[in-house]
Amino acid sequence: MGNSRYKDIKPTEFDDVSTYELATRPSKVDVDSFSHPLPAGSDFESFLDSLPDILAVKSLRALATRIVRAKERGKPIIWGIGGHVIKTGLAPVLIDLMRHGYLTAVACNGSVLVHDAEIAMAGFTSEDVDATLGEGGFGAARETGELINESARSSVRLNIGLGEAYSNALVEKSPAYSEFSLLCALHEKSVPLSVHLTIGADIGHFHPSSDGAALGAGSHYDFKLVTSIVREMDGGGVYLNCGSAVTLPEVFLKAITVNRNLGYKLTDLTTANFDFLQHYRPLTNVVKRPNAGGAGRGFAITGHHEIMIPLLAAAIKSSSV
Repeated sequence: MGNSRYKDIKPTEFDDVSTYELATRPSKVDVDSFSHPLPAGSDFESFLDSLPDILAVKSLRALATRIVRAKERGKPIIWGIGGHVIKTGLAPVLIDLMRHGYLTAVACNGSVLVHDAEIAMAGFTSEDVDATLGEGGFGAARETGELINESARSSVRLNIGLGEAYSNALVEKSPAYSEFSLLCALHEKSVPLSVHLTIGADIGHFHPSSDGAALGAGSHYDFKLVTSIVREMDGGGVYLNCGSAVTLPEVFLKAITVNRNLGYKLTDLTTANFDFLQHYRPLTNVVKRPNAGGAGRGFAITGHHEIMIPLLAAAIKSSSV
């Protein structure tokens, strides 16, 4: 024991530890999955092929394959999006996916209405909150608020969802930048749009024209609508949550439980969360809980939307060739 003060503790000897030959051990990574450098002037397809088939890249490829499978089976591919997806200029990517059959429904929170409509009408969005909040000007753009609230009243009058009423109203304005509007594109192809509001969270809710009952009724109709679409996911459908940390994960989980309460098993699901940070609700309500017990497979893809969603779109097209 030498001069150690820990005289009651004898150090373990390692002489009898068992070892094995490295060649006999199963391993998670091998050189076949490594990336390889690209020569100058390579195309994007070559870039995708050059990525290492490890961790997030492997998940991205697997997700893309399952999205292509959903299209082949005629199953829903639902994109749940927050306003950040629109603010980062991704509407053209989603519109292209829609036109190729890789987006069959959109569920969104209220901020999507604000940013998509402003882009469609004015060609810009995302005001400088720090510059306008001090004088109470933040969120006070008249046209934006009126469109939201007029659509809410229209949804009640026509007995349709807020998403349908809003896209109808936006298209009726013949906006100058409609080619950049996801909502206009959805309207053109009659692709379902459901809007899920948190009352008080969006700028239109404090405008003089706001009607809480109408906003709530239109959004509740859309909850029923998206529940019906989620029902069709059974047997291979896909739900992607992109940029909503609270509202849409809660809505999706409730749509799952309503359907299972009504006797629909909802198996072989594919779910994914795309965000810069992985939050509790998306991970739990989108990635894990709906797929518990082998009901499907969930993916968590971490990174900037403006990078990861175009990468997914490219991987989808590559997988479909």
